[in-house]
Amino acid sequence: MVKILAQGAEAIIELEKGIVIKKRIPKSYRLKELDEKIRESRTRKETKILEKAHKIINVPEVLKKKEYEIDLEYIEGDKLAEKLNSYPLEKQLKVMENLGEEVAKLHANDIIHGDLTTSNTILKESKVFIIDFGLGFISKRTEDKAVDLHLIKQALEAKHFQNYEKLFHHFKEGYKKDFKEAEAVLERFKKVEARGRYKHAG
Repeated sequence: MVKILAQGAEAIIELEKGIVIKKRIPKSYRLKELDEKIRESRTRKETKILEKAHKIINVPEVLKKKEYEIDLEYIEGDKLAEKLNSYPLEKQLKVMENLGEEVAKLHANDIIHGDLTTSNTILKESKVFIIDFGLGFISKRTEDKAVDLHLIKQALEAKHFQNYEKLFHHFKEGYKKDFKEAEAVLERFKKVEARGRYKHAG
């Protein structure tokens, strides 16, 4: 029995026999040859990033890569987008601090997630897992790391607004714990934030 876990513009994510299968969807508006090339290269890129991240933090293990598909380990736990608000506040803050530490490890290795939200984070027992690196890439740029922080803050404001300031504060505390570049990224993050506000005001 196949269960659809998620469906986006780029891919469909299914669960079959305890394995997550991410399939990149063909796009009829693109030339067939070009479409196949794009889907294959994005699948290859995501696989490489996942394999690199797996050596550093908690992410699903890549079990198999096909042309336009990746078979992944299924992480059974709480999707934070759905469950974070129901935890006692102390647990919420601890989880966000842990997430900050995990993201700092990614950034220390120049891995940018590209879609860092609570929808892409799972709590399994006491471990925070980061999933879906479909928009991920490798970059040394402080700007790119700051944008990841901007994305998680926006997600907290939107879905976890009751405590979002405390939650983001604890995320930053975790992020700063062992990451040499943290202060530089947080400084750049303020500029990214200001740009976002200016855009909305205009």
